[in-house]
Amino acid sequence: MKKLRIAQLVCLATVFGAGLGAAPSAVADHRTHVVHPGESIQQAVDAAKEGETVLLTAGTFRESVTVRTSGLTLRGAGHNTVIAPARKKAATDTCAKEGNGICVVGTKNRNVKNVTVASLTVTGFTGSGVSAASTDRLAVRDVAAVRNGVWGIAQEASVRGVFRNNIARLNGDAGLFLANTIKAEQGATDTKGTVVAHNRLENNRIGLTVRRLRNLMVADNHVTGNCVGIFVVGDENKPRAGALTVRENDIERNNRSCPKTARLDALQGTGIVLTGTEDTLVTGNQIRENVGNSPLSGGIVVWKSFVGTTSERNRITDNVVEHNAPADLVNTDTAGKGNIFQGNTCGASRPAGLC
Repeated sequence: MKKLRIAQLVCLATVFGAGLGAAPSAVADHRTHVVHPGESIQQAVDAAKEGETVLLTAGTFRESVTVRTSGLTLRGAGHNTVIAPARKKAATDTCAKEGNGICVVGTKNRNVKNVTVASLTVTGFTGSGVSAASTDRLAVRDVAAVRNGVWGIAQEASVRGVFRNNIARLNGDAGLFLANTIKAEQGATDTKGTVVAHNRLENNRIGLTVRRLRNLMVADNHVTGNCVGIFVVGDENKPRAGALTVRENDIERNNRSCPKTARLDALQGTGIVLTGTEDTLVTGNQIRENVGNSPLSGGIVVWKSFVGTTSERNRITDNVVEHNAPADLVNTDTAGKGNIFQGNTCGASRPAGLC
């Protein structure tokens, strides 16, 4: 293996005084670990301390990477920095064994904090491109997650995440997947203000899945070519999923046809669907030309959860919802209380009268 190159950046701040008692200069030492193709990203990540950066040059790196250090930045040189599967899996690497590209993981009792993953492409993994668990203030920015087997970018059991300016395309399930927990049944997690904004989610099974979460913002995303654009999922567990905002997204032509699975019916032609959620605001979105023959097809669809839990007190207001079929607005959850459809620009609804 080539010797790891490390560039050290030293920032000097000098405090000047007028007299003999002037304060001494303060020195802060920030290291940037530069990694080239053929060198080990994991070696650099393991060597880096809190507050330091691992910088990947352009080219292809064939490995999975696990980040456990708070305050670390893993940054590429743009989308020409590519992380792809190793030709031979590491025998003891959990991230690689689970088929994931980049894993950011804390523990059950201690979140890893303030990690940034930015400016790179992660592609070809059988699991997720980026997988995160037990994180606080994780930032994923300017990442292209392309052709991964399950999720492009996924996070569970985490708070205050920021997912901004990413591209998630041609992934086997959701381009972006956010959940309270993937494997266990439990009530919704308060994300304490997670933000999903300015992402392009294209040609996945589902553009964005938000499962059993509360208190987050989904805004200004472009979502197209998926089977479902945005899927907000709740169920009978308490606290209920909801208390979140979906606003000012451009959601169009999500008309791929995806077959039925063990968890879901066949999917096609859905802009936004809410199932088993409460107190969710859907406002200011542009939702056009989502057309399909699935039970969930339509522009904005309010549906009972798949275990029969009603959706309640959701507000669907001031959206432009046009040329969707079988209808622009669909409310099959007539037993749900307090759901409001108001001020939307639309042509047809089921039942009639929602436009």
